[in-house]
Amino acid sequence: MAMSRDEIFQEVSEVMVEALGVDDDEVTATATLMGDLGAESIDFLDIVFRLEKAFGIKIAREELFPAESLLSNPEFISNGKLTEVGLKELREKMPHTDISTFEGDPDINKLGNLFTVDAIVNYVEGKLNAA
Repeated sequence: MAMSRDEIFQEVSEVMVEALGVDDDEVTATATLMGDLGAESIDFLDIVFRLEKAFGIKIAREELFPAESLLSNPEFISNGKLTEVGLKELREKMPHTDISTFEGDPDINKLGNLFTVDAIVNYVEGKLNAA
């Protein structure tokens, strides 16, 4: 049985509360995992694990959080910003994420802002619909 977007959001929200020890009301659609919810890179593994368990899906870490492969490729970065090639790669790797604001100022230090609760809901929704 297909889950509604609201049900997916509720489940993702519970995962964030459990994994990051935040309050329910802090987990909004636009909340960023790192900036707003205080996630650190080690937390991403826990989040992926909990999402897999909650939704019964397999998640390749690079699929949901591809920042590492982007940041480790010199072709994708110039003067602390993603290059056009890097942005193209980001769009391909994160179709579930709206990067339009980031494209205006593709500062790699702002990459973490792309990891929002809404992006995770989009990702999970896509995975469930594809299954």
